[in-house]
Amino acid sequence: MADSMTEERLAGGPRPELDLTQAEWQSSSQGVGDVQIAFVEGYIAMRNRRSPEIPAVIFSPAEWRAFVLDARDGEFDLT
Repeated sequence: MADSMTEERLAGGPRPELDLTQAEWQSSSQGVGDVQIAFVEGYIAMRNRRSPEIPAVIFSPAEWRAFVLDARDGEFDLT
């Protein structure tokens, strides 16, 4: 199933083959937004809640930390 297996890694190079069919997806605590994350085999998977058939983006713990810190600092603000 194409949406259950990962194929490439966010930061370049191949990422591990993670089976996401049994992943426990979590939404934000506020219940708003379309992003869900799951912790699988030491990695963090992120997907669009409204389009779960699109492959998830996979982060290593270091990549996830950098992403979260940059988001908190406004790195991805469009305004």
